[in-house]
Amino acid sequence: MTATTPVAAPGYRARRTLPLRVEARRQLLRRRTLVIAAVLTLLPFVLVVAFAIGGDPSARSSGRISLMATATASGANFTATALFVSAGFLLVVPVALFCGDTVASEASWSSLRYLLAAPVPRARLLLSKLTVGLAFSAAAMLLLPLVALAVGTAAYGWGPLQLPSGGTLPPGEAVARLAVVTGYVFVGQLVTAALAFWLSTVTDAPLGAVGGAVGLTIVGNVLDQVTALGGWRDALPAHWQFSWVDALQPQLEWSGMLQGASVSVSYALVLIALAFRGFARKDVVS
Repeated sequence: MTATTPVAAPGYRARRTLPLRVEARRQLLRRRTLVIAAVLTLLPFVLVVAFAIGGDPSARSSGRISLMATATASGANFTATALFVSAGFLLVVPVALFCGDTVASEASWSSLRYLLAAPVPRARLLLSKLTVGLAFSAAAMLLLPLVALAVGTAAYGWGPLQLPSGGTLPPGEAVARLAVVTGYVFVGQLVTAALAFWLSTVTDAPLGAVGGAVGLTIVGNVLDQVTALGGWRDALPAHWQFSWVDALQPQLEWSGMLQGASVSVSYALVLIALAFRGFARKDVVS
C-alpha cells in the first residue's frame, strides 16, 4: 500500500499563521505588561523624590566623582544614574517575564496544543513569540531612559553630562552616548531572554521559567564576585554587564562592550537553538 502525502487545505500558508501583530496585541493587553510599564515609568519619579529627601548626593561623595554623585547635575546624568541602579536587577525582570512567560503561559492555560492544531508550525510559533518577547524587552529598555531623561531634564535642567573620570560631554553627544549604553544593556540581557525562553519551552509553569531565568542570572552575578575564579569570570555574561561605563569616558572605548556583547550573543544563540530543537520533539499535551 502506497503512503499518500497529506494535502494542505486550500489557502493555507504556514508563514501566515500567528501573525506578529496578533501575538503583539495579545501580549500588550496582558496585565503584567501594563504593570511593568508602570513600574519603569514611575522609577525616575521615585529617584527624584529620593534625591529631594536625601539632599544633593555630591555632598556625600567625599570629593570622588561617580554616577551617583553627579545624578542631579543634569538630565543626562540623571538618566545615566537611573540605568546604573536598574541594569543589575530591575531590567532583568521584564526581559525574563516577556520571554519566559510567553510559551509556558499557553501551556498553563491548556491552549498551546490548540495553537499547534490550528495548525501553527512549531518553529513559526516559537519564532513569533520570541520576536514579540524581544521587541517588548527592547521597549522596556527604551522606556526607562526616555522617561528618566524627560523627568531629569524637568527636575535638573538640560545640560552637559559630567563624566565619572572627569570632564563633560555636550548634551547632544551625551544623548548619543546614552543611546549606546541603552543598546548595550539590551544586548547584555539577551542571555537572560534566551534562558527564559528556553525554560519556557520545557516547563508548563510560567513562574518557573521566569524565576529560573532571574535566579540563574543572580547566580551569575554572585559567581562574578568570586575573584578566586580568575580568568574564568570572563566567560560569565555578568562580568561584562557594566562595560557600558566605557561609553561614559571622554573617548568612547569599545573593547569591553564588544567582548561582553560577543559573550552574551554566543550564549543566547546556543540557548535559543536548544529551545527550538527541544520544542520540535516535545510531546505537547497541554
